[in-house]
Amino acid sequence: MPSPPPLRILSTLAVQAVLAALLPRAPFPATVEFDPTARLMGRIAAGERGDIAILTDAGVSELLASGVLAAGSGRDLARSFVGMAVPAGAPHPDISGVAALRATLLAAPSLAYSRAGASGIFFSRLIERLGIASEVNAKATIIPQGFTAALAARGEVTLAIQQVSELLAIPGIEIVGRLPEGANTEAVFTAGLFADAAPAATAALDWLSAAMDAAALAAAGLEPA
Repeated sequence: MPSPPPLRILSTLAVQAVLAALLPRAPFPATVEFDPTARLMGRIAAGERGDIAILTDAGVSELLASGVLAAGSGRDLARSFVGMAVPAGAPHPDISGVAALRATLLAAPSLAYSRAGASGIFFSRLIERLGIASEVNAKATIIPQGFTAALAARGEVTLAIQQVSELLAIPGIEIVGRLPEGANTEAVFTAGLFADAAPAATAALDWLSAAMDAAALAAAGLEPA
């Protein structure tokens, strides 16, 4: 009897590390394509489909309302916060409060954040609110997608800003910590089944939801939703 075709998962980058740890032992075959939620929403709007989507809760809610995802299939999987990383062995700057973070960002010779991801969108608004957008952007590398920590690991920037879970996906860096209260945001990542998903996708999503327990999430810099 032929093996079933792999399920297709379209996933936000924030859960890449935990999926990489879990899927090799999953009782179903699957392929995963990772992209920031904003890019995945654009691809889905253009007609792209799969079996399971893992996006921000707002993205899944929108697709449930439009009927692209099956009604009642939404599952909150994880929460994440924005953090800062430095190259391995580098000093950890002070981000203990909003004023300390502002001073650290002004003093840093270089940094990276993402243009398309939820963390990058938040960070661009944060530096506007702190009144330092022009100074920070003058020395920032703003990547269109991918992992900002990769630039820090290569020594191209001194600070990397992104979801903690995304920072942890790259070796060669150290996590300074979450951005402080008053300069951070919580993101909830949610899964849903495409309306025309393969029948096996329901059981696969059940398995993923159970496998993403507190220990598996913590290892990837995430928290239970």
